Amino acid sequence: MNVSLQHARLMRLASAAALSIALGLALAKAIAWWMSGSVSLLAGLTDSLLDSAASLLNLLAVHYALRPADDDHRYGHGKAEALAGLGQSLFIGVSAVLVGIQGVDRLLHPEPLGAQGLGILVMLMSLVLTAGLLVFQNHVVKVTGSTAIRADSLHYRSDLLLNSSILLALLLSSFGWHQLDPLFGIGIAFYILWSAWSIAREAVAVLMDTELSVEITERMHLLACAVPGVLGAHDLRTRISGTRWFVQLHVELPDEMPLSQVHQICEQVEEAIHGEFPQAEVLVHPDPQGVVHPH
Repeated sequence: MNVSLQHARLMRLASAAALSIALGLALAKAIAWWMSGSVSLLAGLTDSLLDSAASLLNLLAVHYALRPADDDHRYGHGKAEALAGLGQSLFIGVSAVLVGIQGVDRLLHPEPLGAQGLGILVMLMSLVLTAGLLVFQNHVVKVTGSTAIRADSLHYRSDLLLNSSILLALLLSSFGWHQLDPLFGIGIAFYILWSAWSIAREAVAVLMDTELSVEITERMHLLACAVPGVLGAHDLRTRISGTRWFVQLHVELPDEMPLSQVHQICEQVEEAIHGEFPQAEVLVHPDPQGVVHPH
């Protein structure tokens, strides 16, 4: 299967799986919260509802981002993934505020919990499903490098901690420590807010064309300079759009080199970088060495 088609299939599958699991968990948590009145479970329900909205947004963004380049978007539509990441951070931030408010209210007006066994069962199911989803998402991110799936994975990773905390709160409440339930809810709210900030920061980095890591750019520079005939390389620039990396650089070549050979060497530089980084689209500009170093 073509690499691009395989990446597209994995990204769509990961987005659909996240949406399906979020909807299923939201329904289960809604029933458990209605019967128990737990603030921690309400935190989980609120988070799952917003997960569903965020995952739906992610599914639509991935579908749009995978569209091929056209006359109006010559670099493709990949930044739709980063926009989806910003949307997700907004959803997650709102959920954190709502959960925090409910936790403070329950501290001021405590109420006993009911149906704790059902709540515990639901949270165990949530842990298993979320862990399975994370394993699959991490595989997709490793293969495709997708910003949207990485953002989705980040907030489901926070869900894993959130669900573990809710389970612990319910277990402790069953032993009579009811005040721990709203305290756990407030603590979870702060953690969700931190997750939202992390996702937003990564999305903004993509939208602002932040360079790839120094280790990667230095490796690209070495690959370019290792091509026979290349005397040096400079002005290497990189940016990310969706699953694609866009790379531009200047290579220094002998002044007397024929144009046909210059073209051949530029293609070899592109192939060298693309061979190690298949997601990279490379544009090489040749410079005569006498122009770069007149002396």
